[in-house]
Parts: sequence; C-alpha cells; structure tokens
Amino acid sequence: MTTHTHEQIKLMVAQSACDGCTRDIVCVHIAAIAELPSRFGDFHIVAFSNNQDGKEHVAIIKGEVYDAEDVPVRLHSECLTGDVIGSLRCDCRDQLEASLKKIGEMEKGIVLYLRQEGRGIGLINKIRAYSLQDQGLDTVEANIALGFRDDERDYSIAAHMLHSLQVKSIRLMTNNPKKISQLEYYGVKVSERIPHILPSNEHNRFYLETKVAKSGHMIDFHGKEHFSEQSDLPIVEGMTEDQVKAMVD
Repeated sequence: MTTHTHEQIKLMVAQSACDGCTRDIVCVHIAAIAELPSRFGDFHIVAFSNNQDGKEHVAIIKGEVYDAEDVPVRLHSECLTGDVIGSLRCDCRDQLEASLKKIGEMEKGIVLYLRQEGRGIGLINKIRAYSLQDQGLDTVEANIALGFRDDERDYSIAAHMLHSLQVKSIRLMTNNPKKISQLEYYGVKVSERIPHILPSNEHNRFYLETKVAKSGHMIDFHGKEHFSEQSDLPIVEGMTEDQVKAMVD
C-alpha cells in the first residue's frame, strides 16, 4: 500500500526535529508512519510530536494527500467515554466512525485525532462536568462552573500537522465554525465546509442543542433554513427514511 505520500512522509521521519524552536513557536515533528488497515478502509497512520502540549497526536490518511488541494479533513478530539465506551451522552463515537467511513470511501482524506479530551479540559474535569450536568447544568454551564471556557481546545497543532503534510487546501468536515476560523488563522486554506450532521438520541439531544445555542454549532433541529453550504446534506447509515426526508425538506 505504498504511495507517494507514504514515501514523502518516510523522508520527513528521517529528518531531525525542529531546530531553534521555543515555547513561543509551535514545532510539530513527524515521528513515525505505518500502514493501518481497518474496518473503515485502508489507511496510513502518522504519529506527531510537538513542543507545546506534550501529547501525541495522529493523522489517519487515505490516499495521496501530500502537496494536494481540497483534501477532505476531519478534526476529531479524543473522547474516552464516547470513542471507547460508546457513551450516549455525546456524539463523539458516531462522529469519528462516520468520518472514518466517509473518508475511507473517498479517493483521499485525513482524520486528525487530537488528544484534547473533554473539549480541552481533560478526563478528570470532564467527569466533574458530567457530575454537574447530572445536577442540572448544561455542558457550557458545567465548564464555566469549573473555571474553564466553553471550549478550551486549540487547533494550532492541528494546523501545523496539515502544514507538515504539505496540504495546500482542505474541505473541512465540521459543524463547528470555530474550527474553520482557527485553522484559517493559522494559515490553513479552507476551501469548503462539509456538514457532518448525525442523528441525535434521547441522552445527547440537549447536549447538541446547547452546542447550537451557546457555541454556534451549525446543526438544525427546528426546520430552519439551512446555511447555503448545507444544501447537500450527508446521509448517514442507520437513518430512517423519515429522518432523511426531514433533513432534505
């Protein structure tokens, strides 16, 4: 499954880490690459180190993305409870699996798996936030009660990962406008937004509605007119005919 992208990245792995970097300058280094056959398709997985957060992030790559334009990209922040355990309090596992399946069926694409648990507040604080939500707070109120902002995630490292892969422009798979603005701030050209809308459940609908009302996420629950870039909504496996019709109408 060797590709031109694979060969280029292997050359980068052999290069030394960034020289002369300080805490004021983000330094991202490609540490390793390997083939990754999966239930969602055949990928390459690329491991990154950096000088900012001490965490190990990865890019899951399909096809030829090196020096490419309009590469479909999904930024996914780690969620132990959702990704691993299948928690119904969020939509994280559904979002991750849907993006891997969709990109796995494409000619090329990237999923960046970012170690930003709990929207950047960490696992312990996320569980603390869950406890506050059990007492009646919404997800934003819980974060604020713990002394955090609504969303503590930062996408500077994600942007530099894309720069390291020499990606010229991306089609970002997201409902979150902050991801677009942050990537563009760090020099990533976002040529298009691909909506990533999945069905809710009784446990996460209030969580998703809060993200819409308080965090500006572009998810339509109430039949409002869609944004122009949402005119071609994705159809996700498992949706009923009534759900599909409701999204299209």
